[in-house]
Amino acid sequence: MHLARPCHLIVLALLAWLILLPSPVAVADSQQLRQAAAGLGGQSRAEVIAAIEDLGRLGDPVALPLLEALQAGKLRLDHEGRPLIVEEGQPSGQDAFTGETVPLGGDLRAPLVNNLVRRSLEPVMARLRIFSPDPGLRLTAARRLAEEPPEAGQAPMLTAALEKESDPAVRQVLGLVVSLADLKSPDKARRLAAIQTLGASGDTNYLERLKPLTQKDPQGQYLEPDPEVRQAARWGMQIIYFHTLPADIAQCLFYGLSLASVLLLASLGLAITFGLMGVINMAHGEMLMLGAYAAYVTQNVFRAWWPGALDWYPLVALPVCFGLPALVGVALERGLIRHLVGRPLETLLCTWGISLLIIQAVRLIFGAQNVEVANPSWLAGGWQVGQGLLLTYNRLAIIGFADLAVLLVWFILNRTPLGLRVRAVTQNRGMASALGVKASRVDMWTFGLGCGIAGLGGLALSQIGNVGPELGQSYIVDCFMTVVLGGVGKLAGTVWGSLGLGVINKVLEPFSGAVLGKIAILVFVILFIQKRPQGIFALKGRLAEG
Repeated sequence: MHLARPCHLIVLALLAWLILLPSPVAVADSQQLRQAAAGLGGQSRAEVIAAIEDLGRLGDPVALPLLEALQAGKLRLDHEGRPLIVEEGQPSGQDAFTGETVPLGGDLRAPLVNNLVRRSLEPVMARLRIFSPDPGLRLTAARRLAEEPPEAGQAPMLTAALEKESDPAVRQVLGLVVSLADLKSPDKARRLAAIQTLGASGDTNYLERLKPLTQKDPQGQYLEPDPEVRQAARWGMQIIYFHTLPADIAQCLFYGLSLASVLLLASLGLAITFGLMGVINMAHGEMLMLGAYAAYVTQNVFRAWWPGALDWYPLVALPVCFGLPALVGVALERGLIRHLVGRPLETLLCTWGISLLIIQAVRLIFGAQNVEVANPSWLAGGWQVGQGLLLTYNRLAIIGFADLAVLLVWFILNRTPLGLRVRAVTQNRGMASALGVKASRVDMWTFGLGCGIAGLGGLALSQIGNVGPELGQSYIVDCFMTVVLGGVGKLAGTVWGSLGLGVINKVLEPFSGAVLGKIAILVFVILFIQKRPQGIFALKGRLAEG
């Protein structure tokens, strides 16, 4: 075995010394960090914000504890400009970069911080957190950067973080962040690749990032001079629209189903009374409004007497919202309508006058402004099925509530003595009276039942819309259209009529607006009735003859 020559040993020693020697780049970076941190003690908040941006551009996560201390109000600078993290009541602090304990003494300056400074901290801290060892923290930071895209100059730092990233969820979000930064790159190829990535994501939040690439300035010049990039941006936006189309359709159908549920509750009672008595009750919409105000009063009683149980007020409001309109309906039938049976014009004018009186009475009691009926906590929020599709709990509850109401009405009409009498009077009033059925009493209870069901519709509507004196006026026409479209006196017709009108209304609104959508639905109902006067479900046999 031969020993190494002395010159070889010297070469090896020099190589080892060079390897172990601290990198001059790291020392330079440390000096740059301290110079940038010294700017936090500037005389103006603009200087503080500029120092924060400098720390972010350096991209060294060592600065993260310093910025977190600045955000928490624990950062101080000594006379040398050294940043110290100071806890209240402690005689010493820590060097923000090295963690070294430093005795407190002399004059310490607190950086000038306001809301503008705090807002500038968030994106900078997010850029530094993407180098954190915690995947959850990196994912949160990447999502924060996606909300406020970085500048093109920060793309190399973000690209380096993306290359080192191993978590698939973080890589996906961070790749979009890099693409957002590349949108401002002077390199055409990078801009085109970024547009393709953002378009393929299908996220509607990126539409506002792509739209400027297709727009013109006030002088008529395109903001993006390259036509190929402009065309790619247009295609990217179309791809995003295409990706979100199924969610938009599902969301539209969901809102249509919830509107149909409210229409069903409002129209169910009208279908029963109109089919039984032939009464055109123009005050039926006000029963909806009374139910909504009953929910409002119940909520206020809970707030005043049982604030800890406020979340349960809808359960107590159920019998109140049913009972108040039902009592008003019974009194209206006993006092006026029973004397006008068989005189449709007088009945229409009388119930229209009653509706105006109820509206004015509510204005005098509660005022002309809308009142607030808050959702309980168990109906707040929603179920995020996918991007762009949120099924809110209050609308899901309304759909389920309407289904239960339909089952209850079906049970009453088909499995109870009252339902038997209602069907007998509806089919042949004279024959039912000859058999001992008191038709006038059946009219009273049926009219009260119909008004009570409308009150339940008001409770449902109070959870998704405004409550005001004119609430019923907004739904009375829709209620009559639902009853006529489905078939007078037919429960199944009312269900299908409300479902059709509710869904069609919500499908037309995004394209034609609310007013034109209503007009289109009215024209559709008129044409349908011209073709099929008895509605979707026509009465048959002796029921039709009576």
